[in-house]
Amino acid sequence: MTKKSLRKPIMVLRSRKTAIIKDGVITSSGIGEPSVYHALVVIFLEFFAWGLLTMPVINVLNQTFPDHTFLMNGLVMGIKGILSFLSAPLIGALSDVWGRKFFLLITVFFTCAPIPLMSINSWWFFAMISISGVFAVTFSVVFAYVADVTTVEDRSRAYGLVSATFAASLVISPALGAYLNDKYSEPLIVALATAIAVLDVFFILVAVPESLPEKVRPSSWGAPISWEQADPFAALRKVGLDQTILMQCVTVLLSYLPEAGQYSCIFVYLKLKMHFSSIDVSIFIAVVGILSILAQVILGDLMKALGAKRTIIIGLLFEMLQLLWYGFGSQTWMMWAAGILASLASITYPAISAFVSIHSNPDQQGVVQGMVTGMRGLCNGLGPAMFGVIFYVFHVDLNDEHAGGGAAAGLNGAGGLGGVASGSANGIFDGSDAKFVRNETLLGGVHHHIEDEYSQLMPGPPFVFGALMVICAIAVAAFIPEAPSDNIRRPSGERKRLSLDVDYEYERGRKVAGPLSPLMHQDSAQL
Repeated sequence: MTKKSLRKPIMVLRSRKTAIIKDGVITSSGIGEPSVYHALVVIFLEFFAWGLLTMPVINVLNQTFPDHTFLMNGLVMGIKGILSFLSAPLIGALSDVWGRKFFLLITVFFTCAPIPLMSINSWWFFAMISISGVFAVTFSVVFAYVADVTTVEDRSRAYGLVSATFAASLVISPALGAYLNDKYSEPLIVALATAIAVLDVFFILVAVPESLPEKVRPSSWGAPISWEQADPFAALRKVGLDQTILMQCVTVLLSYLPEAGQYSCIFVYLKLKMHFSSIDVSIFIAVVGILSILAQVILGDLMKALGAKRTIIIGLLFEMLQLLWYGFGSQTWMMWAAGILASLASITYPAISAFVSIHSNPDQQGVVQGMVTGMRGLCNGLGPAMFGVIFYVFHVDLNDEHAGGGAAAGLNGAGGLGGVASGSANGIFDGSDAKFVRNETLLGGVHHHIEDEYSQLMPGPPFVFGALMVICAIAVAAFIPEAPSDNIRRPSGERKRLSLDVDYEYERGRKVAGPLSPLMHQDSAQL
């Protein structure tokens, strides 16, 4: 893609040194013409700041919630994901009125607002992470910005650049953060991450020009926003209109729900449960990210050789295997093997987007892609919460290990983690040796130890449960028709209405899913 093709082909916004306020809206203030490169810098700085905190956040999470680390991790990320899912359409609709720059500023500011609280108050830090989900939709606004400055033909490649930039930030920043944490101190990393977040906000204020021309905005600042535009479930309600689309969306639901849950906790799981060091986790992130990029490179050739449907099934098979390996694995090399499979599984969702694109009418691309995107957005909220609850139900937590038994037993007495867990019926705290012993009953003054064999056989129950869901997804995907469905064709009046919706979504940048999804979930570097 040439530099010229990344710029807006329809209109040109001249550089202005000062902001001009018209009808209460900042019309422009930036350097040069709006381009994809402005969006890339915004994404890179935001996720680089959070990537630096990958290891420190895991430590603070463990110290703040020692009894229910995985449960609270799931709830925090789940609340954030649900709030993002609910707010994304409304913010997208408002950005059509107020402009993209204003909401780039708002989303970056509130997404990064919790960072300095990490050194001040950990409870407020995690509370702010949850609440920030209302505005944690930078990707949606960035995709809208990119849609404004590219043609339809160049848009998928531009989205690929955004995804690659996101992946690059996660490849670099966690390793740097782990190195600084070992070399210096945690407050230094928080200060550096805060400085980078402030730099991102300053860059948006000074350098990013507005991408949305005034002539395509509503005539007044107070223009009404329809409920259909702001309704997060609008796209999901259209899922049942066609059997093929329904099967595709069910496949996404069954496969991405465990994937979203995995992304929310895998780094916490590796460090606190599998005893990965901070450097090990950072290297793990980098290796998986690089291998995922390589998998994306061969995706096109794979789809040409095997077809989109078979590529989807292959990706789902890799996902199932990596979830099973995470769930049953207890050795370090098993986690690395699962990570390699995870990188290969990253071809699944680009293949699904391509399959949807190929088997949908040209005038329904945006609507159908919006359904898939809406389903994934819902999973981003439900997946982390599901994993956290399953960890809790199976008593998989840091203070729930046998004395001296299992790979994670050494965590029992570290960092003040020994103590009475919630629900005293599940265990007794033996003060004599300061170790927590699970599932003991007091009968006639004699402790009868009940061995939890399942915890040794299956250290990660949520991953196994997720693998079962992926097996169901494979079964559904196997029956998706490879030929385009005739049922998707609608009466001319409805096709005209859908066509208008598609033009709006493609040209205005809302609810558009590019063929290249982010290689790693955008929240995965935060908790």
